[in-house]
Amino acid sequence: MIRVRTHGPRGLTEGGLELVPAVLDATADLLWVDVEAPTEAELEQLGKHFGLHRLEIEDCLHLDQRPKLEEYPGHHFLVMQGFTPDLSAKHELLMHELHLFLSHRWLITVHESANEAIGHARARLAADPLAVLGRGVDHLAYVIVDALVDLNFPVLDRFNDALDELEAQIFLSPNPAMLQEAFVLKRNLVHVRRVLSPQRDVVGLLAKGGVGPVSDKTTVYFRDVYDHLVRIYEQIDAARDLVGNAMDVYLSVIANRTNDVTKQLTIFASIFMPLSFIVGFFGQNFDVLGQPPFFYGMLVLVLALPAGMFMWFKRNGWW
Repeated sequence: MIRVRTHGPRGLTEGGLELVPAVLDATADLLWVDVEAPTEAELEQLGKHFGLHRLEIEDCLHLDQRPKLEEYPGHHFLVMQGFTPDLSAKHELLMHELHLFLSHRWLITVHESANEAIGHARARLAADPLAVLGRGVDHLAYVIVDALVDLNFPVLDRFNDALDELEAQIFLSPNPAMLQEAFVLKRNLVHVRRVLSPQRDVVGLLAKGGVGPVSDKTTVYFRDVYDHLVRIYEQIDAARDLVGNAMDVYLSVIANRTNDVTKQLTIFASIFMPLSFIVGFFGQNFDVLGQPPFFYGMLVLVLALPAGMFMWFKRNGWW
């Protein structure tokens, strides 16, 4: 699906691919082409209109590209990625890959499925075209990238809530499922960090300036996006530390419980060890041991020895 939006002296115009040739001829118009779930034929057609390189088209057809910024004749090629929570599965994430072709007069965005960042940009453009596309296609690119980056904050908030809940449950009633949940959280955090780490460097290039289609006034806005990525990166590192701490706490709680059980079993064994000796000794087949004084002496020892050992354990804080 291809959606075309143009902005010029006549205002905002929306339509399909048929608008592209006329807009490219009109030097005063700015153009945004949004492509969702593209086919190879559609991308080839766009490549002919805008002079896209074959390598760029192949990157759009094969997802899971690394975030990057590449310069081609007449335009720059930008790959960005973002995450949203997968509501159908606990602690799982959906990754959204977005490709942007940025020139001085036109912007092409390519994505495989519906993208919240694109929807946000469309809403802002419809509400105030002059404040978005009227400032240049580089400002529109900033609006899209900023929305894509900000989508990561709810993901991290969800991680933090899950960590708080996990830590509370570990102290109340730890079980092996919690350790598995901690591993899932850590795996997802590592995945987010691996994706956003190069993305921070890419936005850093846009924030420094010197990228042809990005004007100096728009560079200031990309600095704000870079700051957001730095904050996200710091939150990811903090969450990873918290996951590691939660795993250590779980193992410590389980070890303490095991030690308590072992201590109690050792105490019971220590109490019954002398009792076994007494019963075994007085159970020998001697006539003298069968007399009442020896029998009553055995009973006193059987009762007094455990009581004395119990008091001794309490006094030393072992019970």
